[in-house]
Amino acid sequence: MVTAIECAAFGPIEDLQVVERPPQPLGPGQVRLAVSAAGVNFVDGLLVEGRYQIKPPLPFVPGGEVVGRITEIAEDVDGLARGERVFANIGFGGFASEVVVAPRQLVAIPDSLSDGQAATFMQSYLTGWYALGVRAGASAGDTMLVLGAGSGVGLAAVDIGSALGLRVIAAASTPEKRALAESRGALATIDNSTLDAAAIKDAAKAFASSFDDRADRGGVDLVYDPVGGDVGEVAVRALGEDGQYLVIGFVAGIPKLPANQVLLRNRRITGVDWGAWVGRNRDRNQALLAEVVERIASGDLDPVEPVAYPLTAAATALRDLADRKVAGKVALVPST
Repeated sequence: MVTAIECAAFGPIEDLQVVERPPQPLGPGQVRLAVSAAGVNFVDGLLVEGRYQIKPPLPFVPGGEVVGRITEIAEDVDGLARGERVFANIGFGGFASEVVVAPRQLVAIPDSLSDGQAATFMQSYLTGWYALGVRAGASAGDTMLVLGAGSGVGLAAVDIGSALGLRVIAAASTPEKRALAESRGALATIDNSTLDAAAIKDAAKAFASSFDDRADRGGVDLVYDPVGGDVGEVAVRALGEDGQYLVIGFVAGIPKLPANQVLLRNRRITGVDWGAWVGRNRDRNQALLAEVVERIASGDLDPVEPVAYPLTAAATALRDLADRKVAGKVALVPST
């Protein structure tokens, strides 16, 4: 039997059910994986609660990122071997002990990555690589303020920014989260648990001005914001001349960005919807993914080891992630 986490109706995360079901038959052009780790993302909780812009047909199994070993291969599939460890980007169905996928959904992963790291890097790192490399056109030497830098998305931005030669200022709420950001290359950190939005803005501008060659910019070059809310509204003011505010997400609510502050100093607001872009640019995304995996394999990027929960504790993992109790990423591990 296959253990899976089922959402039977949109509602509280705690209503998720642990179910046992027969294995899915393997069809032509398919591969079966025994899941060793499933990545957990903030958006998974929104989907379960019915608060995301996409609402999958009910019932459904959340989870779009898994790592596992191939246990069965259809006769018409070539180039894969039983026992091979792979990452699979599957959309839905990942919170399970076993999945059936198409070969095009599989990605070879470096041996240097643990199962947990491999299962949790894709959404955060591809979002960051797309944001900084494609949307923002960030350059070495730019200064960047990362809000929510202790989250998986924020830590990935810190790691990527540092690898690209950006000077990263990380705002995070606990010593553990700030230490993680520093371990991924942040040059300065801000304790946003003790400062209001205006003080965070002032601290970021002060750090940016401490870099002598950027002192005349009047602020940071980039704000990477997966948080939103009141801090997001004020963070626009941390931008210097021609600075860019990258809209990543709204964990704390959708900010009301002040248009007058965008006008001043020719600031720019840039939307980053990696998921929608992938749907229209699959070939380009494959190239993006290959570049990120290559950087991980070479040691330029270092995804954080996630906090692991048993698969059957999926509701607890999602609640802890939603309540921002976790530093970094979260993975579910089926029992062996």
